[in-house]
Amino acid sequence: MLIRRETPADVGAIRAVHASAFGDPRQPARIPAEVGLVDALRASDAWLPELSLVAEGDDRSLHGHVVCSRGWVDGVPALGLGPLGVRADLHRHGIGSALMHTVLGAGDVHGEPLVALLGDPGYYRRFGFRPGHEYGVTPPVAEWAPNFQVRTLTTYTPTLRGPFRYAQPFAGVWSTAAPGRRSPMLVAHGSGLPPGVCAGQRAAGADRSGIGGCVTGS
Repeated sequence: MLIRRETPADVGAIRAVHASAFGDPRQPARIPAEVGLVDALRASDAWLPELSLVAEGDDRSLHGHVVCSRGWVDGVPALGLGPLGVRADLHRHGIGSALMHTVLGAGDVHGEPLVALLGDPGYYRRFGFRPGHEYGVTPPVAEWAPNFQVRTLTTYTPTLRGPFRYAQPFAGVWSTAAPGRRSPMLVAHGSGLPPGVCAGQRAAGADRSGIGGCVTGS
């Protein structure tokens, strides 16, 4: 497996990855919001092409995708992570974990100060994420605080504090998502999950080697 930057030729396959990762088997005709979110991010000024990564299998097919887009902490540039998806037939192979480690490293290489996401703190701490309030970084909606987390990178300094703002396309998805999916914890990192279920468990194939929430293994 190779983790690499996306290319224009990957766009269709990336849509297929997220349709598989976030799709609801009970509603196979429904296109998951995450598919449109990636397209909207790509068309926005928040898109960072060097941080849109795919997992390519030995057969050259795409197994997964993750993107970090431009976010801001009190107006200072930072990164917002999501969506991250792995094809449903390839869960539990560590693909999501590999994507997560690689995109964090890429963000660090490009001088970004921190990455923010929403998800299960008990799982994401293994990637170095900590509750945002420990760094004085707050989510766009106060109720999201228990699941709002930050991973600081090399250029981070403690003076970087304040409210976090996601790229505009996220707001569009949250405002049109079906009831029960309006939290970015669900829209950006999980799919079809009821409120209170940890983010990303199905979309990225969480297990002891994967990426997602509600996981107790190492």
